[in-house]
Amino acid sequence: MEEIVNVEAVSRRFSLDNSPAHHPAHSFVSALTHASLRVTAGEFLAIAGPSGSGKTTLLNLIGCIDQPTTGRILVDGVDTSQLKPASMSRLRREKIGFVFQTFNLIPVFTAAENVEYPLLIQGVSSRDRRERVAEALESVGLSARANQRPDLLSGGERQRVAVARAIVHRPALVLADEPTANLDTHNATQLIDLMHGLNRRLGLTFIFSTHDARLLEHTERIIRLTDGEVVSDSSTEGGSRG
Repeated sequence: MEEIVNVEAVSRRFSLDNSPAHHPAHSFVSALTHASLRVTAGEFLAIAGPSGSGKTTLLNLIGCIDQPTTGRILVDGVDTSQLKPASMSRLRREKIGFVFQTFNLIPVFTAAENVEYPLLIQGVSSRDRRERVAEALESVGLSARANQRPDLLSGGERQRVAVARAIVHRPALVLADEPTANLDTHNATQLIDLMHGLNRRLGLTFIFSTHDARLLEHTERIIRLTDGEVVSDSSTEGGSRG
């Protein structure tokens, strides 16, 4: 299978103050230490660990939202450490879809307009935008809610709009940061089944950061982090569950 992500000995340190880099080590906090992993196209996997373990940091690095202090990351064969900011933004727009814990929908936009927004940024024609938005909303079961603003949608519906927005530009990779954390069990289960269906039907690669057992039960692979280090990487039977 084609390799979609390659994380090679990546570390990420954050400065605790404005001290120069040559100051003592206590001026920094290490969020990740020598993390390595490979992801092939079509996987449905979770990066798991308690709060503060580094899972969101790792997801942000893979998503080109942040850059590693050391090591390198390849996304769809592109070494992101070699990219200038404009090229990094283009890679993020074209290759990656994002689903956030807090939905991050634009309140004054309808569901359809929220889904359409990434296509507007890419300069997709209006006809193609209409077709893709309709297709994306249908794929998440929200065609009937296309003209509703987020405040008229349930939490589960808002997150499904967020998933439609993440896939509308046909990315190579979908990154989801704690996507079920704000959902009750019914809506979380619906969302997990929806994403798993998209993974199987469209071959979309999903990487989650999560500590939600409801989601971990359905992933096919779990990479566990503790204190910024990868402590295990194991396949599961989750992918075979309905």
